[in-house]
Amino acid sequence: MVQRTTPVHAQPHPISPEALRRYDLLLAGFDLLDQAIAVFDASPRLVTWNKALLRLLDFPESMVRVGTPFEDFVRFNAERGEYGPGPVDGLVAERMASVRAFQPHSAERVRPNGQILAIQGVPIPNLGFVSLWTDITEQRRYEQLIESQNAELETRVRARTAELETAKLHLDRIATQLTRSEERLRLIMDAIPALIAYLDAGERYIFANKGYAEWFGLDKDSIVGRSIEEVFGPEAYAHVRPYLEQAAQGERVSYEYARRLPNGRDVHARSAVVPEVSEAGGVQGLFVLSIDITEQKASQAALIQAQKMEAVGQLTGGLAHDFNNLLTIITGNLATLQDKLPAHLGCDEYLAPALNAARRGSELIRRLLTFSRQQPLAPCAVEVGTLVQGMSQLLARSLTERIRLHLSLPDAALHARADPHQLENALINLAINARDAMPEGGSLSISVGLRALSPELARLVEVPAGDYVQFDISDTGKGIAPEVLPRVFEPFFTTKDFGAGSGLGLSMVYGFIRQSGGNIRILSTPGQGTNVRFILPRVPAPAPTTSPTPSASAPAAPPGGLVLLVEDEPEVRKVIRQQLTELGHPVLEAGNGLEALTLLEAVDAIQLLISDTLMPGLDGRELSRRARVLRPRLPILLITGYATGDGADQAPDAPTLHKPFDRAALAAALAQLPSPGSAP
Repeated sequence: MVQRTTPVHAQPHPISPEALRRYDLLLAGFDLLDQAIAVFDASPRLVTWNKALLRLLDFPESMVRVGTPFEDFVRFNAERGEYGPGPVDGLVAERMASVRAFQPHSAERVRPNGQILAIQGVPIPNLGFVSLWTDITEQRRYEQLIESQNAELETRVRARTAELETAKLHLDRIATQLTRSEERLRLIMDAIPALIAYLDAGERYIFANKGYAEWFGLDKDSIVGRSIEEVFGPEAYAHVRPYLEQAAQGERVSYEYARRLPNGRDVHARSAVVPEVSEAGGVQGLFVLSIDITEQKASQAALIQAQKMEAVGQLTGGLAHDFNNLLTIITGNLATLQDKLPAHLGCDEYLAPALNAARRGSELIRRLLTFSRQQPLAPCAVEVGTLVQGMSQLLARSLTERIRLHLSLPDAALHARADPHQLENALINLAINARDAMPEGGSLSISVGLRALSPELARLVEVPAGDYVQFDISDTGKGIAPEVLPRVFEPFFTTKDFGAGSGLGLSMVYGFIRQSGGNIRILSTPGQGTNVRFILPRVPAPAPTTSPTPSASAPAAPPGGLVLLVEDEPEVRKVIRQQLTELGHPVLEAGNGLEALTLLEAVDAIQLLISDTLMPGLDGRELSRRARVLRPRLPILLITGYATGDGADQAPDAPTLHKPFDRAALAAALAQLPSPGSAP
């Protein structure tokens, strides 16, 4: 290496050995540095340097000596391409101008071999400057690597962030869908007509749908956390507890139970309990599915009631036939006795009431049969005063002795358009309801009158304006609770004890009134009684009929031909034979249809057939059909003990006379028959 010595002009005084030793130590320290250091004087010429200058800048050793002009180093670099392309003189002049300014400067230069040098120049005032070269190739490579890695990391972070954002959006969508699904499921659970709940192992509610909570008079939030005993009440819980204990052992159970509402009404439910068994074993909860079967129970009770009514109707029909036969015997014999006894004996005061009682008994039987029989709606002009008055005996018998019946009827005839049988049925239903509301007795009032509805009032009651017949049925019973009153017309709804009523009475009355063009409303005060008011359209009185009405004074039919009387009851046959004889008819008797058919085949003189409809073996209807085959022009009169025809009155050429009847009614019926031998 070139020997570095201090220039002569830099030694104004001789250098002591100690100073020289320190100088050598300083140069030795500089040589240990990785950075290249060179000191130039103000010329500028090289004064001193360290070994790193040769290593980093690749200057030839012959050039690096004390006194070498700075411009030589610059030109050497320019010629070997250290400063890039361009004229050498221009590149040298540009850098020498910067050096002669003696201003601090720093720069980086990339050498052709790829080495990167950081160059810094620091002026020494009035003396020169120091140049420092630092190899930053590795530093820049690491910086580029770090920058590249940072860029790659940022790219990966952005990609991962995008993935996370996409995943979050997906999760948000799933969460939204789950929320909607949960809400939809909750709405479905609340809307389905079932009572659903979940209990934990301690029999406390974890979940209940709206229907379940409302069935117990609670809301969904307030029922959660309560025990089943608290919700059910002690009485109902005592009934279901054995089933819950069985379910807690892992068995699926089902049962029915009832509970009483605060208003006293019983409600019924059928429940299925499914245990939730954990994988480790043991029951950790109970699923409960219940169905309100109150209406089903009411329907069953109504069906039983309807079956009872059907049985009553069938039984009443059979009894009516027998009773009418008995009344035929009674009225026939009493009427004959009344005709035969002289008036001066004074027996008429005993016979007339007996006859009237027998006729009233017949009318009561007719009304009972009408009430027990289902009939289609057949509206007509009904004189309501006569109808209610005629029902008074039947109504009085439907009440207890402790209930007084009061009627307030119009003086003049008042007609309503309604089915008379359904109107009677409605009044009977309302009277029975009033009776049940007065177990200790009381008063029942039925008032009938004319009511004119203005257009404004008619709109309120949902009927056309005009004249109506108004019925008021009032009792002094226990009344109806306000919360129950809006539901009294609902089918199967009843305030009576379970099984004591079908819940159909008032709904049937409501349907009949509305179908007839009227309306009904109920006013009630608990403890003070109930008023049921309904209206029916008023109609003019029907035109009088021209057909003659049978009466006791009707002229007897003229003596006629031989009558074949067919009746399986001997006493009834005896009474009818006596009436026919008094009307001038000779009579042949037969106890059954087969015997009568034999007489018809053997006796040509028979000109009239009178037969009971219901007989063992060959009945009256079949007998009349066979008689028509034998004698197509033979007049036939059928008699029956039922309130309405049992099928025989469907034949227009075989009219029916209902038992019991007197001689005048028989004469009138015979007078309507065609003459023997004429076309039927």
